[in-house]
Amino acid sequence: DYSPIFKLDLCSKLLWLNQESIFHHSKMMDHDGNIWVPARMFPYSQVIGNTYKEFGEYDDDAIVKIDLDGKILYIESVSEILLKNKIIGDSIFFNKISDPIHLNDIEPALNNTKFWNKGDLFLSIRHQSTILHYRPSTNKVINYIKGPFFMQHDVDIISEKEISIFNNNNTPLGNYNSEVLIYNFETKKFSKKFNDSLINEKFKTYSQGLSEILNDGSMLVEEQNKGRLILFNNKGEKEWEYVNKDKNNDVYFISWARIIEDRSLLDTLREKYKHNKCKS
Repeated sequence: DYSPIFKLDLCSKLLWLNQESIFHHSKMMDHDGNIWVPARMFPYSQVIGNTYKEFGEYDDDAIVKIDLDGKILYIESVSEILLKNKIIGDSIFFNKISDPIHLNDIEPALNNTKFWNKGDLFLSIRHQSTILHYRPSTNKVINYIKGPFFMQHDVDIISEKEISIFNNNNTPLGNYNSEVLIYNFETKKFSKKFNDSLINEKFKTYSQGLSEILNDGSMLVEEQNKGRLILFNNKGEKEWEYVNKDKNNDVYFISWARIIEDRSLLDTLREKYKHNKCKS
């Protein structure tokens, strides 16, 4: 996190290293097999460089598309996206806040629906408490989604008309239990998934964290600050819990946990590990 991006093979041999930017947070594959990842631009993008150079440090978060060989195919400053779409005025860049955007997730749309196009992106902008629905092909913001969420982390497409939002619920009034919100583009309304279960588990993470809703309606949640994973079945009942701690009961962070539902992929991975020829 906040580092160069690189690829290792099964034996941990370095295949490539990209140091053109400072990459961070999620890494998501799109319909073309390319990877979208947040990054900090340096040098700054043109508008930010011209605007902010007199005011000190600025975290110029950007959306970046790289191919599987680590080559950057596309890069765009989120601040410039907001300025060019006349969503945020330039006043935000003169108040000496070094990190007004804080991009923490890029979710690519893999197919066309009534509400988005294949290739669209959903961006989680933490410090604006906003989900941005953006179309790179036209440089247009399609939806600017505000709602009952604060300092959110992780956005997922979960149906042809819905996204889920992991709400850290970190408000100026206090840090409440984290929530998983569902936004319906058809009704333009929010609902909560398994909220009673999350409250019962005292589930709360001040920063980061994620949710992943599986095909059968069950849900994985990650409580990053407390090193905990919980899987709820499709009735909201806890199936299992994992805490990332050592033999001394010291707890360690976890970050961007994944559920692999594709059994054929699991079989492929097992075979690769079984027949690997790595030197010990």
